[in-house]
Amino acid sequence: MNRQKNNLLHKINSPKDLKLLKKSELEQVCLELRDFIIDVVSKNGGHFGASLGVVELTVALHYVFDAPYDLIVWDVGHQAYGHKILTGRRDLFHTNRKYQGISGFPKIKESVYDSFGVGHSSTSIGACLGMSIASKINNKLNKQHIAIIGDGALTGGQAFEALNHAGIENSNLTIILNDNCMSIDPNVGALKDYLLKISTSKTYNKIRDEVWDLLGNLSKIGDSAKSIVQKVEHGLKSILLKHSNYFESLNFRYFGPIDGHNVKLLEKTLRDLKNIPGPKILHCLTTKGKGYDLAEKDQTKWHAPGLFDKDSGKININNPNTPHTKYQDVFGKTIIELAKKNDKIIGITPAMPSGSSLKYMMEEMPERSFDVGIAEQHAVTFSAGLATQGFIPFCNVYSTFLQRGYDQLIHDVAIQKLPVVFCLDRAGLVGEDGATHQGVFDLAYLRCIPNMIIASPLNEIELRNLMYTAQLKQEYPFAIRYPRGKGVLKHWKNPMEKIKIGTGQMITKGNNVCVISIGHIGNMIIEICSEFKKSNIQIGHCDIRFLKPLDEKLLHNIFKNYDVIISIEDGCKKGGLGSALIEFDSDHDYKNKIIRFGVPDAFIEHGTQEEQRKECGYDKCAVMEKIKEIL
Repeated sequence: MNRQKNNLLHKINSPKDLKLLKKSELEQVCLELRDFIIDVVSKNGGHFGASLGVVELTVALHYVFDAPYDLIVWDVGHQAYGHKILTGRRDLFHTNRKYQGISGFPKIKESVYDSFGVGHSSTSIGACLGMSIASKINNKLNKQHIAIIGDGALTGGQAFEALNHAGIENSNLTIILNDNCMSIDPNVGALKDYLLKISTSKTYNKIRDEVWDLLGNLSKIGDSAKSIVQKVEHGLKSILLKHSNYFESLNFRYFGPIDGHNVKLLEKTLRDLKNIPGPKILHCLTTKGKGYDLAEKDQTKWHAPGLFDKDSGKININNPNTPHTKYQDVFGKTIIELAKKNDKIIGITPAMPSGSSLKYMMEEMPERSFDVGIAEQHAVTFSAGLATQGFIPFCNVYSTFLQRGYDQLIHDVAIQKLPVVFCLDRAGLVGEDGATHQGVFDLAYLRCIPNMIIASPLNEIELRNLMYTAQLKQEYPFAIRYPRGKGVLKHWKNPMEKIKIGTGQMITKGNNVCVISIGHIGNMIIEICSEFKKSNIQIGHCDIRFLKPLDEKLLHNIFKNYDVIISIEDGCKKGGLGSALIEFDSDHDYKNKIIRFGVPDAFIEHGTQEEQRKECGYDKCAVMEKIKEIL
């Protein structure tokens, strides 16, 4: 196909410019927009496949609706790159996910076209419903409210709650179901099967098309004909599809499924739906990674591939491999080792088998590993149920997503002292995904919960040892948090050893100043101590390892022998390790000077992890300068 690059796209600085184009030019815009996304993302990284899959839908939405007056809400936001490019951020798109550049997700403060800030899934319907009710109260009855949600995000409980509410409000709400049968990992659950039945029922789709052809375009027929369409279509769905009235039972008008890559059809359909009042759902069938063959064939791999050569498809062209292993893979390999020896171990993840590396266990032990879909609350309570029956659930969830299961963690796990093992991946600052994904609150929000064991490994060997310890007979829930990225050891597959709960370790002894660290950030302190040692300066360093229970014996020894205590954590200072040490100091009437390093009381935006640590003031240089000041 002939692609005339930048013939039309460079003229579009807002949706108003898009609307000046002829309908016949929309396909060309889609080609150029898709090429532009491929060009920029290949050089800068980011979420790739999702945005390619909704190019036509994005163009049609902004061609038909009048944003920002009409409110468009993108669920999660992985698919919003085209939206950003068409709404005045084309020339800034090369800064996407870069430090002080534009965000990888829609953000209210970034653009008037970003009606709602997103990053976590399943929020769009509820937010959009709130907006539609607000418009109704304000008597803005012509205002449109469009929520775009994927089939993966639709499995989230919050989405179901919003659907249930929306059906009784009769507000002007349009839900676009972007059905690509693919989220980050393959979708699971009964809803997936239901959507597939709708989209593949040849009889239903054939008869439906014939009825619509007979009665003509919705925009050209009267109310009586519309009524006939509704009745005939409802009857067809009820007869031909066993569960086809699911959405309609919630008082939604259901339309589709339609080809989500036919921009002309999308434009025509959206314009028709614009004139139909009340809650409605348009079911669009799309292909994740559309227009880039490799992304279409391996959608999981190309969800967020990093840098790649767009011509060859070679990934990580400027990012040579290191001999070190990602913490997630250490988890993935270790849990298989443990599960082979302990038949009570069960693996659970809420829709992240690839991201968490539980995929290895799912491949080798499918009967003992479960992907429960985008359902963190359910994942926690499901784990609790397993624990009551003598099993040892390893619930692997990103730190930022466990926030969604906080009530269940307290109510269903901690109160009942159930030995669920929470493996919190992506703990600490996570880099380019920014504020919505920072795993910096877990130490603080877990520490206040009774009956919790909280630990963080210094390196890969400690992660394995903590996992081994957690699956031994425990009477309490056990949280192990570890960061995004690679470890520090070439050889980590050592025989696993039990670690006594609530014990830390002195890495080095020193004079006057002792740094107490928790987790992977302690490796930076090891480097700092080594550099000071070259100048014959001895700095004490303690890897506390457990935030709860604290190693009080070790802490008493430190507080008695060091005047200055420095805490460092890859997490928020309020409520974390530093706060715990201040409490310890006060409770035992010590008078030590305590200096805290960590994430300040602020939401940290996107950038590299190194840039974020520098912004937060606990990069290597900042810590060394502070120690020099003390000395």
